[in-house]
Amino acid sequence: MLTKAISYACRAHGGQWRKDKQTPYVAHPVRVMMIVCRDFGVMDEAILSASVLHDIIEDTTRDYESISFHFGTQVADLVAVLSKDPRLPEPVREASYDDQLRSGPWAARLIKLADCLDNFQDALDDTMQSRAREKAIRALELVQPDDPPALHQAAEILHGALNQNALA
Repeated sequence: MLTKAISYACRAHGGQWRKDKQTPYVAHPVRVMMIVCRDFGVMDEAILSASVLHDIIEDTTRDYESISFHFGTQVADLVAVLSKDPRLPEPVREASYDDQLRSGPWAARLIKLADCLDNFQDALDDTMQSRAREKAIRALELVQPDDPPALHQAAEILHGALNQNALA
């Protein structure tokens, strides 16, 4: 399933670029998947697949039904929780997004932490890094005491990266 998800993400994000206008956008979801696996130590194929697909609904023409058809409802549900509702005005959209992450499965919060870590590490300048830091802090606030140890370890890794950079 994971190799299929990577191929699906590559096709769905085809023609999209990161803010540097040089890096294909798909590099970001692939790095997020690698962070979940390598840095956070999660090997669950559904979680890894959802991590590489986490921006599909929000940033491409693909939808929940397509993801569910190809990867099942567990993966599609995770991707849906990681997707903001573009119909809402921004302040409402952000609050709604935080609520759905907070009440959603712990794996969605884990993927969000990996997403924040990659965006923070990939920031091009101080302004982008400051914005990425703010989003990372917001994501860290969503971690709940009864979340599994893997999520708490991921939060420590992200927190450490934010602190290490602050000292540099």
